[in-house]
Amino acid sequence: MGTMKIDGRNVEFSDEKNVLSVIRKAGIDLPTLCYHSELSVYGACRLCNVEDEKGRMFASCSERPRDGMSIKTSTPRLVRYRRMLIELLLASHHRDCTTCVKSGDCDLQKLAHRLGVSTVRWGYKERAHEKDFSSPSIVRDSDKCILCGDCVRVCEGIQGINAIDFANRGTDAMVIPAFNKEIAKTDCVNCGQCRVVCPTGAISINTNIRPVWEALSNPDVKVIAQVAPAVRVALGQAFGGAKGENVMGKIVTALHRLGFDEVYDTTFGADMTILEESKEFLEIFEKGGPFPLFTSCCPAWVSFCEKRWPEFVSHISTSYSPLQMLGSIVREYFKGQNIMSIGIMPCTAKKYEILRDDLKRDGKQNIDYILTTEELITMIKRAGIQFDMLEGEAADMPFGIGSGGAVIFGNSGGVMEAALRTLCKGSERSALEELSTGGVRGPGSLREFTFNYKGKEIKAAVVSGLAEADALLRRIKSGESFYHFVEVMACRRGCIMGGGQPVHAGYRTKEARKHGLYESDVNTQIRRSDENPLALSIYDTLIKGREHELLHSHR
Repeated sequence: MGTMKIDGRNVEFSDEKNVLSVIRKAGIDLPTLCYHSELSVYGACRLCNVEDEKGRMFASCSERPRDGMSIKTSTPRLVRYRRMLIELLLASHHRDCTTCVKSGDCDLQKLAHRLGVSTVRWGYKERAHEKDFSSPSIVRDSDKCILCGDCVRVCEGIQGINAIDFANRGTDAMVIPAFNKEIAKTDCVNCGQCRVVCPTGAISINTNIRPVWEALSNPDVKVIAQVAPAVRVALGQAFGGAKGENVMGKIVTALHRLGFDEVYDTTFGADMTILEESKEFLEIFEKGGPFPLFTSCCPAWVSFCEKRWPEFVSHISTSYSPLQMLGSIVREYFKGQNIMSIGIMPCTAKKYEILRDDLKRDGKQNIDYILTTEELITMIKRAGIQFDMLEGEAADMPFGIGSGGAVIFGNSGGVMEAALRTLCKGSERSALEELSTGGVRGPGSLREFTFNYKGKEIKAAVVSGLAEADALLRRIKSGESFYHFVEVMACRRGCIMGGGQPVHAGYRTKEARKHGLYESDVNTQIRRSDENPLALSIYDTLIKGREHELLHSHR
C-alpha cells in the first residue's frame, strides 16, 4: 500500500499491478491501444506514457506504483507525443475508414478524434495485402493492423493456440500465421477472441448478413431463427439498455419485424442436450468408465481437442450442442418444407460448427447460417428498428420454452450445473441452491468440486480458456488429476464473452452478463431440463426411437 501523486492529487493504491491502474482508479481515462487487463503487458503503443517530476517519460502500463511517486498525465509534451503516435499509426494504416467494418467503433479512430488528429502529413497507404477470407468465422485484413499485439497475446496466453505471431522487422513487421498461411490452414479453432481484442478492423467477423437478408425477402422460404442464452444479456446494451439486462422478448419482436417467420429459443435445444448428455454420462458412470466425459457444446473446444489432444476425442460427448439439437429437430418438424434455419449466437466458432461433416444429416446442414450478436445488432440498426421502444414478445411454439438450467448455459459452469440438476434428488429451491454453492459457480478459469450421487462421489471440473484446458488435460493424462465429468468452454467466463459478442466489455459488463443469466434462471418456473414438458414430449412423438440418429454426432 502507498500513496502517489497524480496531477497534483494524492491517490492511494494497494494491489494495483501498474501505474496505469492507479491512474484509472483516480478517474483519468489514459489512452491505450495495446493494453488489456487480462493479457500480458506489452508496452508497445506508448500512448499511456506519463512524466515524473524529473521530466522522464515512461509507459504507465509497465511501471509498478511506488509510494511517494509523482507523475503528470497530460502535459503539453505528452499531448504532442500522443498526437504524433496516432498520426504515425494512421500513416501506415489503410484509411478507408468510412467503409470499414469497424467505422464508429474503432479504437484508433476514436483516439484520433479525441486527440484532435485531423490531418496526416504523410501519403495514403495503398492496399498491400489481400484480405484473408479463408476462415468461416473471421476475416483478416493485415493493412488495418497497428501491431498492438493483442491478438497474438490472447491467442498464445489465453487460448494457447499460437495461430498468429509477429514476423519480419522494422517497417516490414506484420502479424500473420506461420509462413503466411491462410488462417484456416493453421491450428485456429475459430473462437474469435483475437477479434474481440483487436482495436481496429484488422480482424473482424466473417459476416453472413447478406444471404439472410435475401432469404427474408423471399416469400417462398420460411426463415426460422433460434436465439442462444448469452445473446439476450449482451445485445440490449448496444441500444442504451442496462448492462446484463435480459432483452429476449425484444429480440423476438425485432426478429419478427425483420421478417423471420418463426423465432425459437435455443434453451429448448439446451434442455435436449442435457437430457442426452446426462443419460450418456450415467451410462459411463455406472459401468465404470472410460473417464472423464467431456461436454460437447463448445465447437472451439472440440476443434482444439481434435488438433491438440486426439487421444481424448473419444471422451467427448456425442450429444449435439444446443444449436444443433434444435436445428435437427426443426428440420424434422418442417420436413418437406422450404426452410432456412438461422442460429443467433454469441460465438464465431458456431460458423465453423455448422459446416462439420459429422454434424450433417444426409449430407445436409442442420443450420444454414449463423448470425452473431454483433451481426444481429447491425441488422436491427440497418432496418431502422428502434429497439429500445419495442414491446417484448414470447418465443414461438412449440420450441419457445426452456428451463432455467438451459438459460445458464451461457455462463462457464452452466452446462455442468444444468446436468447435475438432473441428478439431484428434487427440484426444491434448497436442493438447487446447495448445488449452485457447491463449487460449480465462482471466480477463476478452473473450478474443481465433488457431487454426491446415490452415495457415490462424482468428481467434476469446469474450465474456461483453452490454455487452462490444455494444462488440465496434461494433468489428466499424467494421472495427476482425475475427474468423471469435465465441462470445457473455449472463452473465459463462457459464451457471455464469446467471439461474436459486443466488444469493449469491462469487468462490470462481464459480471452483469453473468448475473443476468443467473437472475433469469431464478425467475424461470422450470428449473430442470428433465422437467421441460415440451422437450419430454418430443421423445414420444417427433424423435421416438431415433434419438441417436437425430441428436448425436457421427464423430
